[in-house]
Amino acid sequence: MIQRLAIRDLALMDRTELEFGAGFTVVTGETGAGKSVLLGALSLLAGNRAPKAIVRKGADAAVVEAELELNDDPALDALLSEMDLPACEDGRLLLRRTVSAEKSGRITVNGAAATLAQLARLGERWIDFHGPGEPQRLLRESVQLELLDAQAGSTHATALAVYAEAYAQWRGIHQRIEALKNAERLSEDEAAFVRSQLEKFSGLDLTDEAIALLERDYAVASRAQELLELLSQIDSGLGGQGVGTIFPRLLKAGTAAARIDTDLTEAVRRLESLAAEADDLRSDFARTVSRLGTGGVPAALEQRMNNWLDLRRRYGPDAATVRSKREALVARLAGSEGAEAQVAVLQTEADAAEKVLRTQASGLRKVRQKAATSLADSVARLLGHLGFQKAKFKAEIIDAPLSATGDSAVRFLFCPNAGQDLLPLSQIASSGEAARVMLALKTTLAASDRTPVLVFDEVDANVGGEVGAQVGRELAALGGRHQVICVTHLPQVAALGRQHFVVTKEQDSTSTTVKIDSVHKEMSVRVAELARMLGDRSSRTAITHAKELLAMAK
Repeated sequence: MIQRLAIRDLALMDRTELEFGAGFTVVTGETGAGKSVLLGALSLLAGNRAPKAIVRKGADAAVVEAELELNDDPALDALLSEMDLPACEDGRLLLRRTVSAEKSGRITVNGAAATLAQLARLGERWIDFHGPGEPQRLLRESVQLELLDAQAGSTHATALAVYAEAYAQWRGIHQRIEALKNAERLSEDEAAFVRSQLEKFSGLDLTDEAIALLERDYAVASRAQELLELLSQIDSGLGGQGVGTIFPRLLKAGTAAARIDTDLTEAVRRLESLAAEADDLRSDFARTVSRLGTGGVPAALEQRMNNWLDLRRRYGPDAATVRSKREALVARLAGSEGAEAQVAVLQTEADAAEKVLRTQASGLRKVRQKAATSLADSVARLLGHLGFQKAKFKAEIIDAPLSATGDSAVRFLFCPNAGQDLLPLSQIASSGEAARVMLALKTTLAASDRTPVLVFDEVDANVGGEVGAQVGRELAALGGRHQVICVTHLPQVAALGRQHFVVTKEQDSTSTTVKIDSVHKEMSVRVAELARMLGDRSSRTAITHAKELLAMAK
């Protein structure tokens, strides 16, 4: 529960620090006095987003901090550990949030810096808000299903989570099937064209090395005649018409010279090597001549080069780009020809998954049917206490298309008066009736709710008199299991609070300030506030009635 709450420079509030106790706490004040500031502070600590406009005019930042006593909560300890935040000391959770008018805000949990997402996850553990929009939400069948599932308990929640994951996988299979069915299919002419393109690819080695060799071979073959003429000149120069006739004479003369001067022996050997090298060069050039034959480009080489030039012109400037296009064409043809087979395989998989889903959904339905009976009995009983002596309430399980929540839904049926038919809440309940039905539901579900702090914002709207008193008693009863904070305009409810805070607005010619004061320890001040709520704080009748309400509350 909240033990201490400090607020500084939030909206119209300058500075306040409040001490809270266990049980039922009421917050009252004139309409427009600023009761929403307190709720806004709690909302900030629960991890909800906040505009910079909430910072009090003239201040640099709004600051809200709270000290919560949350003893023996292993789930909270595990959550703090998971988020790498400090553990609670002596069972106390310390929260602080700063919203700056200019800079980024700051959040700390137990003294360590935290994110807004982490604060929100913690908020889900310790506080639950019920505002004036709750009765309207209750008219939606999706909300009714949420409430019924909450009544079914944690085991059902786990089963529902497992089912939802399986449902998401099943939907994913169907999405793949639809994608295949809607994918572009090739016509016969288009498929024939793709195959003809792939035939051009099939005769080519598209590695970078092979393409480089192809281009070189073609360049050589296309200029073969010119090359043969050049090689002929080389052969003449190295052969019988050139150095080939000179080297024998030179070697003969060199050998004779070496006999006379032995120092020339090494030079003669070098001359012999030069003659051998010239002969080897002539042989190398001759091999090229024999390879070229009579000249001209071979037909096979011509065809491969033409294919490569055509593919390069169509698909890209280099081998890598053309290879990529070939892969795309192969995939396109395979996708078109194999789509039906893939759809058939996926459909078999989807059918098997759906069979499992329907078994799981049937289990969820059975649990909901049992929970619906329990919830209806409890709500009907509470409605009797809330002024509906002859009211009937039923949670009707109905068929629904397979969805993320199963194959069943729920519809809350209500009959406020004897002799009338049960009809959906959206068709029969007035705003006041819907508010009391919501209170009955929340009271029933709170028994199994582990959230320690419940906040009700004017949940008693549109009711009054004895019914308003009973609403207060039910809220006070909730205070036996939770810390309940209720913003109310009903004196019957306010008198039942164990703690009572009054919000007032003070204005002068230059500024407006909101104050929150505790009055539960000052009987005369509390009586005056209740008398104001009854109509006139100076009226003796109102004062007497206020005292009677407090006496009855005790």
